Amino acid sequence: MRELEFTVGAEDTGQTALTFLRRRGVSRRSITKLKASGGITRGGEVLRTVDKVSEGDKVTVFVDDKSSGVILPNSDIKAAVAFEDDDVIVFDKPPFLPVHPSVKHSTDTLANLFAAMFPDTVFRSVNRLDRNTSGLCVCAKNRLAAPKLAKSISKTYFAVVDGIIEGSGEIDLPIGRMGDSIIKRAVSQDGQSAVTCYKAIRHKNGRTLLEITLKTGRTHQIRVHFAHIGYPLCGDDMYGGDCSAIGRQALHCGRAEFSQPVTGERISLESELPKDIRSLIE
Repeated sequence: MRELEFTVGAEDTGQTALTFLRRRGVSRRSITKLKASGGITRGGEVLRTVDKVSEGDKVTVFVDDKSSGVILPNSDIKAAVAFEDDDVIVFDKPPFLPVHPSVKHSTDTLANLFAAMFPDTVFRSVNRLDRNTSGLCVCAKNRLAAPKLAKSISKTYFAVVDGIIEGSGEIDLPIGRMGDSIIKRAVSQDGQSAVTCYKAIRHKNGRTLLEITLKTGRTHQIRVHFAHIGYPLCGDDMYGGDCSAIGRQALHCGRAEFSQPVTGERISLESELPKDIRSLIE
C-alpha cells in the first residue's frame, strides 16, 4: 500500500478536501475510490471530501492498488531499469519485447516482467511502445501516479529512414485505419489529427538519422507519416522499409522527461541508440 502525505499551506486554508486533492493532481476517479475505502485521513481520522482543510493539516491518502492477478509473472524476461522510485519505474525496453500481453504473447511481455517484480501491483504503462520499437517505457506503480505521469511526460524518438532528409520540419496529416485492418494504419482524410516534428541529425549510406517529437500519439504515427512522404523507416516491413540491413523498424525512444507524481521534481532520462540502429548510419 502506498501512503502519500500532503501538507496544507496558508493558501489552501478553507478549501474542501476534494478541491485540495484535485489541485494536487489526484483524479476525481481516484478520490472516489479513496473515499469509498476510507483512504483519506487527517490526523489519523477519516477526512470527508466535503470537509474543509486548514494550514498545517497533514492530509494522507492510502492507495491500495492490488493487481487482479490476470497477468502471469515471468522473471526470465530481460529489460534494464533506467529509473525507479516508489511511484514510477522506467524500463529500457529491448526490441522484440511486447509491452502488453496478447493472444500470441501471453507470458513474454514487459507486463509479465512487471508482474514478477511487483506481484501485488497493477501494470500501467504511460507510453506504449510497439513490440519492435526499443527504448524508454515509463510505467506507474499506482493509480494516482498514472494520470499525473501521462500529463507531464514528453518523449523524443530517434529513427533511421531510407533516403536523405535535410533540416527540420513538421508532418501534419490525419491518420486512420487502413481498410478493414485491425493493425495497419494510413494517412486518411477521415482519420484523427496527427502531427510529427522532426530534425535531421546525420546522413550516411543513403539514410537519415532523425530526432522526432510528437504533438499527438496515434498508432504507428511515426512509421505511417514517414512512409507516406516517401521515407519509410529502415526495417519496417509493414510500411515499405528496406529490411536488408536491420530486422525491425529502426525506431528508438531515446529520451523521456516527466514530473515525479508526488514531489513534482522534473526527471530527465536518456537511452543510448542500440547497436543495430547505429550500424545503419555509421
